Amino acid sequence: MLQNTTHSTFFCSHSLVDEYIWIMEKSLTHVNASGESRMVDVSEKKVSLRQASAKAVVLFPLNVLTQLKKDNWQVKKGAILEVARIAGIQGAKLTPQIIPLCHPLLLNGVDVDFSFENDQLQIVSKVKCMGQTGVEMEALTAASTAALTVYDMCKALSHDIIISQIVLLSKSGGKNDYHV
Repeated sequence: MLQNTTHSTFFCSHSLVDEYIWIMEKSLTHVNASGESRMVDVSEKKVSLRQASAKAVVLFPLNVLTQLKKDNWQVKKGAILEVARIAGIQGAKLTPQIIPLCHPLLLNGVDVDFSFENDQLQIVSKVKCMGQTGVEMEALTAASTAALTVYDMCKALSHDIIISQIVLLSKSGGKNDYHV
């Protein structure tokens, strides 16, 4: 099975036969027995607190990062991080409109936070709801949308900005919890 320890380097810890068996034991929930797409029926699942967090990383050329810091993350379009935060929240709310088989959910909370690590902008989203299905797609969409918004607001300075490492950090409240 493929293991991921750093979200940037993958290694194989099992044989290809083990990998094939693992894949065959799993089933794709959004595909019926005939191979046709379907929306999963969650009507029998219990309502529980569903939470998920995701991350995206934005890398800037050094001259751009220096300029953004000097300008306190303000450009002609506005306050980059605040606009990106709002975009991320909106992205979480609109997930079922852009990911076709996601259930519309009544989200109870969405947070999008920014930090810097090794001169990289770290975007972390946290989403929660009381529901019958998880919110990991909403968390991933929030982080991705915030990252895309940062790119949009900064592209006049450079097109060499890189969005990377869009990953699920955790999910809880369902049948299978997950934590990086």
